Amino acid sequence: MPLSPTRRHLLQLAFGLVAASVPGLAEAAVTAARLEQVAGHARLTLTLNAGARWRLTATARPARLVLSLPGTTWRGAASLGAAGLVRGAAWNNRAKQLVLTLGGPVTVIRAAAEGRQLVLEVGPGTTAGFAQLARGTVAQGEAGGAAVAARNLPLVVLDPGHGGKDPGTIGVTGTHEKRITLAAAQELKKQLEATGRCRVAMTRTRDVFVPLGGRVEFARKRNADLFISMHADSAPGARGASVYTLSDRASDGLSAGLAQRENQADLRGGLHLPPVSPEVERILFSLVRQETRAGSERMAASVVRSLGGEVPLLPNTHRQAAFAVLKAPEVPSVLVEMGFLSDRRDEAALKRPAHRAKVAKALAEGVHAWLARQQAGMSNLG
Repeated sequence: MPLSPTRRHLLQLAFGLVAASVPGLAEAAVTAARLEQVAGHARLTLTLNAGARWRLTATARPARLVLSLPGTTWRGAASLGAAGLVRGAAWNNRAKQLVLTLGGPVTVIRAAAEGRQLVLEVGPGTTAGFAQLARGTVAQGEAGGAAVAARNLPLVVLDPGHGGKDPGTIGVTGTHEKRITLAAAQELKKQLEATGRCRVAMTRTRDVFVPLGGRVEFARKRNADLFISMHADSAPGARGASVYTLSDRASDGLSAGLAQRENQADLRGGLHLPPVSPEVERILFSLVRQETRAGSERMAASVVRSLGGEVPLLPNTHRQAAFAVLKAPEVPSVLVEMGFLSDRRDEAALKRPAHRAKVAKALAEGVHAWLARQQAGMSNLG
């Protein structure tokens, strides 16, 4: 997974310290198992005792996910039923594998050990993306420790602003921002997944309300590599697309006003660090935040370059403000204003699928350029 060098080493240090404190002397066993459908995704939750090791792989023909648990005793149900694209999940005691039969290609949104629980979450994917997963180990780890991604694809979380009881801005002709952001995010998801170069998850896939804190935690719990919040706000006299990154002080009055309106409830994000001295914790937190903000700045610059040739831009296109949804301390994050529904020209353009596809194409190019730079950074390190 294309993590930046600083973030990768800090997380390895943090999780390594936690894992080192977990005894591995107990008999490896799965003590409980559950397969369910959550928000359109299939979620498998296994409760493991200390010492249980796991490895997730995929096969394309037939489409399956295979969770290997070597030397592990299975104490759950022999068959877990079906959920979403997972048509069945059955334990093979001889091979020590849980085989998930799939109804089509999936994207692995999450594969992580959270304490004594292993959580695997999958959603609809593309043929190209699933073929990438089938080329090697998707992820592996140990109960009580951190998952180690192998040939996994980076995860981009898209956040369609507003939703449900919160319509966002209502345009000059009555267009609801929540509908524009969802349609644009769905188009961007389609374009990103078509290349097979990243996985994509969305904080909402339908017209529902998601609190600001819930949007941030959605990305953090899935160890997202990038978070993009999508909006089409209101500002008198403003027209054109713009990109925002986090700053405690807004770069201008317009940015401050937009952040104040968006932040109905602020979130003070905290990075979960291992038990270390307060001095070491402050150093680790500072380094992670510094690297995260640098990654966000690089992403904003990449998006501005890509948008520049496609759509009208707001002057001083890259701006800064204290948006709550940008406050995940370890996930590079940007907020994209695709235009302003308070402007008749922007509103008319954003209502057209062809224009939203053009915006999505530019954003996808920006994402791919950013991911390539992150991967190059890791290659130079290693």
